[in-house]
Amino acid sequence: MGTMLVQERVWTFPKTEALEYLRQMWEIRLFEDAVYELLTTNKIKGTVHLYAGEEAVAIGALANFRPGDFITSTHRGHGHCLAHGAHLARSDAERQTHLDKMMAELAGKETGYSRGRGGSMHIADTSRGNLGATGIVGGNIPVATGAGLSLKMQKRDGIVLCFFGDGAVNNGIFHESLNMASIWNLPVIYIVENNMYAMSVPWHTVTKVPDAAHRANAYDIPGVVVDGMDVFAVRDAVGKAAERARRGDGPTLIECKTYRWYGHSRSDPRAYRTRQEEAQWKERDPILVLSQKILEADLATQTELDEIEQLARAEIERALKFALQESPNPDPKNLFDGLFAPSKFGAAEIETERALREKIRADKTTRQIPYWQAINEALEEEMKRDERVFVMGEDIGIYGGAYGATRGLLEKFGPERIRETPISESAIAGVGVGAAMTGMRPVNEIMYIDFTLLSADQLANQGAKNRYMFGGKSIMPFVLRTEGGAGRGVAAQHSQSLEAIWTHFPGLYVVMPATPYDAKGLLKAAIRQDNLVMFIEHKMLYGEKGPVPEEEYIIPLGVADVKRAGNDVTIIAYSRMVLRALEAAEELANEGIDVEVIDLRTLKPLDTATLVTSVQKTGRVVILSEGYKNTGFNAELLATVNDLAFDYLDAPIVRVASADVPVPASPALEEYAIPQTRDVIAAVRKVME
Repeated sequence: MGTMLVQERVWTFPKTEALEYLRQMWEIRLFEDAVYELLTTNKIKGTVHLYAGEEAVAIGALANFRPGDFITSTHRGHGHCLAHGAHLARSDAERQTHLDKMMAELAGKETGYSRGRGGSMHIADTSRGNLGATGIVGGNIPVATGAGLSLKMQKRDGIVLCFFGDGAVNNGIFHESLNMASIWNLPVIYIVENNMYAMSVPWHTVTKVPDAAHRANAYDIPGVVVDGMDVFAVRDAVGKAAERARRGDGPTLIECKTYRWYGHSRSDPRAYRTRQEEAQWKERDPILVLSQKILEADLATQTELDEIEQLARAEIERALKFALQESPNPDPKNLFDGLFAPSKFGAAEIETERALREKIRADKTTRQIPYWQAINEALEEEMKRDERVFVMGEDIGIYGGAYGATRGLLEKFGPERIRETPISESAIAGVGVGAAMTGMRPVNEIMYIDFTLLSADQLANQGAKNRYMFGGKSIMPFVLRTEGGAGRGVAAQHSQSLEAIWTHFPGLYVVMPATPYDAKGLLKAAIRQDNLVMFIEHKMLYGEKGPVPEEEYIIPLGVADVKRAGNDVTIIAYSRMVLRALEAAEELANEGIDVEVIDLRTLKPLDTATLVTSVQKTGRVVILSEGYKNTGFNAELLATVNDLAFDYLDAPIVRVASADVPVPASPALEEYAIPQTRDVIAAVRKVME
């Protein structure tokens, strides 16, 4: 569509707006000056990235914000949050409360917006549409895109304002996100705050195009360059983009040329900028420019302008007193508050599933279906049950998914809810995060677990952390389906077992079902969770058949299953290795060794009670995993058993795991690299010695 330059505007504006914008500018400027003073005197800890000088961008953009809209922000996000709260305030008291919460958050206090858990780089007000700030450059861009998708799928007329710096324009997630927003016509306004430096690196040394807005050409969306020191120019440019987005015409990329007064962060001496350059930009100080225009238009006297500054100064002084003198520190006893949303399933659901499980095992007439069909049925049933559930990923439509788990769903639900994506794993994850935070329940697919490494930032730094670092005030009903494991000869980059990586991150559940029955019930429960769930299937299980009832059922997360009872030794396993454990147990029974096989089903939350009960009975443990032995999840299980049941052990724990080599393609080598039934039998014999 081409890049447009917004020419210098004719200054005609209402007095009320002009004075309100000036007040907001002073609030942001004085807030940031106060924070700088607190930091240099060690009254607050950590780091900050101050917004002073860029006030016109946040204020002008947020002048177009309506209830029901969303914003996402960056590490330099104080201005966005301050302008957002001021714009929504309906009284001076409400405005003061907003400033108080902002300052308290930076001071690490319980009364802060994020209860002291987020600090400067992670302030959010999710109840009013501020989806939060991220310390990862560009990390908020796919989240904003997901919020835009959510608005579109819910047929709401809201928009998303996505703020980020010029450095993010060279990040791959910027391009993945704009491409998705373009092809789906999402109501997102991407606002580049080009303050000329990505930390210390000048724009012109890392980018060939003169303007960031030129990047819009690649995605056939409008690209606009605007004077970011002119609050009304920004307001008007964003206003036009907002009108376009609200009527369904899609996204816009707006580049605001601006400048930050302070260095990148606390430790930045600004050696990469000349004092002459800084002086030239300060002549265009948005406060100075707006004040002069107000006086020239005879909208107010200098005395009235001075009173606005003094009013803002008093507000900041009050916020400082609230944060530093009147607000308590968070109670360490509540350290884990907000990490996960409460489970929707309790003892009653656990007992119901246990009874059903026993019934199915006893009833040999229960229908037998393959694992892939169990996944498919779970998706279909949950999509029929809740219109907020949708599926997104590569090749999930006509193709039916790499292993057939989504076959037929496109015909039943259409392309809006069975949403094909570009090959953009990071955006698939990040868009899921944004959609989940704003009212949808995405079930997104990453074709191979190996590829989840491409989406690691969005899953580990956004999805897993957002609820906690935003004060426990948001939910994350997002299931990321993927498959892993070896056995098909597809070599090192399509055969890994990476579950240990994902169990490491707080705020994320990990599920690894071994049977069709478990796959269906666990997936249905995962979709109903308000937490991020990594649902890992094994490529060699899709064709495995097992009993699955036709009646409605769910399996609460965090409940292991004793697949085979025994008295001599406990094998702890999950996913495909459960089948190997059962095979070994049958052979060992011929030797008089009675093996108990525990299928974890979920790795997080982990059912430690079932493990301890079994160890109390058998006194011997073999841990079986397809992951690597070196720092694999098997090591965590070993430590857990030692911590909780050491006194019941009659022999050292033995681990069976994959060799610490990339999975080879040769069938002969692949078989040797991953645990076989013979290896399990040998381990049991060893622990029985």
